[in-house]
Amino acid sequence: MGETKNLSFGGPVSDWRLRCALISSGVVVDWLHYLGEEASRVANRIEMLDHDNNCHADVHLAVVVSRPPDDAFSHYPNLKAVCSLGAGVEKVVGCPSLPAEVHVVRVVDARQAWMMSGFVARHAINHQRGFASYQAQQRKHIWQRRPQRGADNVPIGILGYGEIGRRVAADLTHLGFPVGCWSRSPKTISGPVRSHHGSAGLAAMLEETEVLVNLLPLTSETRGILNTHVFGKMRRGGYLIQVGRGEHLVEADLLEALKSGQLAGAALDVFATEPLPPIHPFWEHPKITITPHDASDVSAHAVATMLVETAEAIHAGERPPHAINRSRSY
Repeated sequence: MGETKNLSFGGPVSDWRLRCALISSGVVVDWLHYLGEEASRVANRIEMLDHDNNCHADVHLAVVVSRPPDDAFSHYPNLKAVCSLGAGVEKVVGCPSLPAEVHVVRVVDARQAWMMSGFVARHAINHQRGFASYQAQQRKHIWQRRPQRGADNVPIGILGYGEIGRRVAADLTHLGFPVGCWSRSPKTISGPVRSHHGSAGLAAMLEETEVLVNLLPLTSETRGILNTHVFGKMRRGGYLIQVGRGEHLVEADLLEALKSGQLAGAALDVFATEPLPPIHPFWEHPKITITPHDASDVSAHAVATMLVETAEAIHAGERPPHAINRSRSY
């Protein structure tokens, strides 16, 4: 996204529009360019205002791009809902100035789930086939075949079974991997995916897991869940695919698990501190693959749909679609 210059969308204007504050917290946003062809659809229902330059008391909706300042929502006494750009909403829910009655709305995007599924599948197959070893051989000009394993011999455990988790699980089973999933509460699942819940269910899933995929939301219960205890219950020589939230991972525990051989490697897309500091030990670690929080993204169409549907729900005095349970942060 580029620099925010003009938040006026142009195009037709309906008989009513809600004022919406764009809270970017220093992140430069070219809103018109980002929405593209969807801009006129949003403009029919929303007048977008830059939070840094326009603090209006009659704002009813806010869009959050990154972590908002602690006092961000105190400027808007008539606020009804906050839309978070991205799957994670903890940055909004944790803001001290957010009133208890304000809805927090997340983006639901099938395209985002497909992108995430492709990212996870790539790393799962990389571990299954040992492609990292071939890359090392190539650098040394070594021509040597290695024993192959079928996907059916590499069980995968998924932490989190929401919209994205369901897509990832379905695609991995189509590739031949045995898949189990773990969630906070019981899930009704049809097909080959094995469902687990609660502490006993987590232990049972981990015992049969070689590749662990983290897709959990960040809550007080899940913070630090990727730790020595969890790694130790997995199959030795396992692999971690971390695409949840950076605060899920106890970094020192991962480094120790890699050193001991309990884990053979890890693919990390999210970090407690972003950007990852240049001196961080993850950068040079031969068993860690780093991507810059780029496993998936939401489409402009999905963002526009969220904004329009939320505005229409507020106007009608209804609960917006995809409003989260704030006590659970998802």
